Amino acid sequence: MEVLWGSGPVKSTRLVELCQKRFGWNKSTTYTVLRKLKKKGAVRHEEAVVTPVLTRAEAVRMEGEELAVRAGGVTPFLTAFLRGRKLTMEEAEALKELIDRQMGEE
Repeated sequence: MEVLWGSGPVKSTRLVELCQKRFGWNKSTTYTVLRKLKKKGAVRHEEAVVTPVLTRAEAVRMEGEELAVRAGGVTPFLTAFLRGRKLTMEEAEALKELIDRQMGEE
């Protein structure tokens, strides 16, 4: 997705070149990842042109939702994510503001 967000719509042969240069992937690896992204609805692959469907923010949100589900919910996910890490005052305030916004208590 990073390659697609950086290049925009791109021919699949060019995508293979870009992924080889950036990640060292071969053609089959690129097409395997492309199939998975297409199955998730993240990209469109028509007439040999690959187009990102999701924005970076949408992809991060979806990935976060998947992680939270696998962790058993938002609270266990955040607990595991923050375990052994101290938040700065700025991070704590930003999280509090985010929670307040999500609860509609701004």
